[in-house]
Amino acid sequence: MRLDSLTSLRFFAAFAVYLHHFNGFAPNGGVARIPALYPWSLIGAHGVTFFFVLSGFLLTWTWQPGRQSTGGYYWRRLGRIWPAHLVATVTAMLLFYNLGSGIGWGKDTTDLGSTLSSIFLVQAWIPGVHPILPGNPVTWTLSVELAFYLVFPFAFRWFERLRTRTLMLISAASMVIVWAVDVYALNYCRPSFETWLMRLPVSYFPQFAVGMAFAFALRRGWRMRLSPWVVLLALVAYVPVYATHAVPPYGRYGIQVEASVRDIVAILSVLLITAYVQRELDGRTGLLNRRSLVLLGSWSYCYYLVHQQVIQAMYDLHLWQPAGNRNVWILAVGFAIGTLFAWLLYTLVEEPARKKWTALMPRSLRKPPRMPQPPVGAGTRDPETVRT
Repeated sequence: MRLDSLTSLRFFAAFAVYLHHFNGFAPNGGVARIPALYPWSLIGAHGVTFFFVLSGFLLTWTWQPGRQSTGGYYWRRLGRIWPAHLVATVTAMLLFYNLGSGIGWGKDTTDLGSTLSSIFLVQAWIPGVHPILPGNPVTWTLSVELAFYLVFPFAFRWFERLRTRTLMLISAASMVIVWAVDVYALNYCRPSFETWLMRLPVSYFPQFAVGMAFAFALRRGWRMRLSPWVVLLALVAYVPVYATHAVPPYGRYGIQVEASVRDIVAILSVLLITAYVQRELDGRTGLLNRRSLVLLGSWSYCYYLVHQQVIQAMYDLHLWQPAGNRNVWILAVGFAIGTLFAWLLYTLVEEPARKKWTALMPRSLRKPPRMPQPPVGAGTRDPETVRT
């Protein structure tokens, strides 16, 4: 079943990340800062949390045990993320590094090992890469996604054996553990080490796990009465709580806010996903089912890959502007340009490459191995109907 509302939500998560990068990380940053949006725009950095939760949910929701092979799943995942990533990396290397004339704002340097780590999407595992986000900077999140893709088939088999209540408890416990590790790191570790530690792919696995847990619950028939508007209002209420404590140096309360933000956003994300999935299962549609938003959501992966390059190009062309609320029109133009390049990358690279890659899949990976048939008369039970 297609879940158009979830595709549309991807667009809003990608736009939140763009807004964060456009408006800057610090009080005096940003290519054309809009003061009215700062520091509220800082929450946009955690739009990636929504993507991680959504990945765990959708992979679990669509996985069909016995109807697809693990090798075929890996083959399709590579064809889904790598072609557009490789093309976007070429332009990123030209924009972010001193590979040509070196003219431009904020040019950095890198090395071969760091570049290769970004191409093969293992950079988030390595503490010594240069700079800390080599290649196309935003692809550190793909390093996290790729690690989860690798473990997902095994995680699915393990989760499938557990009761829904147990899945929820495991997800909650794992998020508490990550919160505790981050509290310790923020209090006792160097900022650079804390940043690397909390960017490690394993530190994001709880966010995938909570998406998986709720997907299993819905697959098994569990429902909860929840309006998307309730979740959205909770997010709106949380934004000022986070934004007013998100800029270091952190006080004691600020450390708790910073350490818990990913867990809170993950919980709000999975509740929002659940609310919209239930609406679609009930046959109800709304704004997020409009074709324009679904298309923007379909292009969101490519938009994510190119949006920071558009911002860097503005610096290189000396188009940065002093802070002012009238800069909202520059924000809109930058978004439009990024959307154009995202559409081109999706139309000319991502979709054609995905289809071609799928067509090239070896026959041995297309179907799972045959499972032995149970003896005649043997009773069977559906674990998804009995373990709730």
